Amino acid sequence: MADAFFSFFVLLPLILLPILYFIVRPRPVKIPIVNRHVFITGGSSGIGLALAHRAAADGARVSIMARSLTKLEEARSSIKHATGVEVAVFAADVRDYDVVKKAVDEAGAIDVLLLNHGVFSALELEKMEMSEVKSTLDINLMGCFNMIKAALPAMKNRKNVLPVSIAMVSSQAGQVGIYGYVAYSASKFGLRGLAEALQQEVIEDNIHVSLIFPPDTDTPGLVEENKKKPELTKIIASSSGFMKADEVAKKAFDGIRRGSFFISCNMEGIALSLATSGLSPQRSFLMAFVEVVTAGILRIAALCFQWNWYGSIEKWHKQRKCSSEIQSS
Repeated sequence: MADAFFSFFVLLPLILLPILYFIVRPRPVKIPIVNRHVFITGGSSGIGLALAHRAAADGARVSIMARSLTKLEEARSSIKHATGVEVAVFAADVRDYDVVKKAVDEAGAIDVLLLNHGVFSALELEKMEMSEVKSTLDINLMGCFNMIKAALPAMKNRKNVLPVSIAMVSSQAGQVGIYGYVAYSASKFGLRGLAEALQQEVIEDNIHVSLIFPPDTDTPGLVEENKKKPELTKIIASSSGFMKADEVAKKAFDGIRRGSFFISCNMEGIALSLATSGLSPQRSFLMAFVEVVTAGILRIAALCFQWNWYGSIEKWHKQRKCSSEIQSS
């Protein structure tokens, strides 16, 4: 017993840590925020507005973009009142590349591109209109392609040599599929493929890509969507945590500064990121060690969650069937 304890807690770290220190890629980086240009999409409300407040308070030059000029002006006033910082606003739809390109060119070279825009609708696929599915994918996924494509040339050709960042706000529903989130999860899972491939393309330009995975967050949009969520979605999603937008914003910028590829916002998110790390980049050899040694136990935990979720689905359908039989008798 003592030999096994010694082997696991002493020998394993001694062997693994030097190997992981050597092989983790990309290498660690520090991305400054002070006096840098931070451009935030979906910046007029919710997490985006909280990100803008945080960036302004941290000494960045801030630009925010959203579709509604009225909401943007309200956001600008709010940020000015709270931080004393004047931010630039751009009214544009991320689905329109030409309009996006014009806004990005007008804003000037970007040091931190924070893609927070997105729409969310919880509904079973059978009940969704295909136009709603397409809109979700166009905004959440294609909108990121448009923004990155528009901003990338100036980010690559910047005059300073400091590292820069492209950060995308995904979701814990972009790490695990949830009942009723078919379109939303598909759009957020797509961001991971985009981020992994893009990081390989831009690493030589000292551009660092991050994925932010917030849980359900206290925003006006979530309040409205909760009214329409399927009952099963509420049951399954309740196993995740709940955060305030300013808490998510702080976690996001902490991760961006470290150049983290995965940025988790709470304990459930950390567990999800460890369980789904797969072939993702990892800068920290210490986190790589945690990923390696927890892989097995987290797979067991994941199977327990699936057992619970599918049990809830089975129970819910049985209750519905019983209710229908009682009403018809």
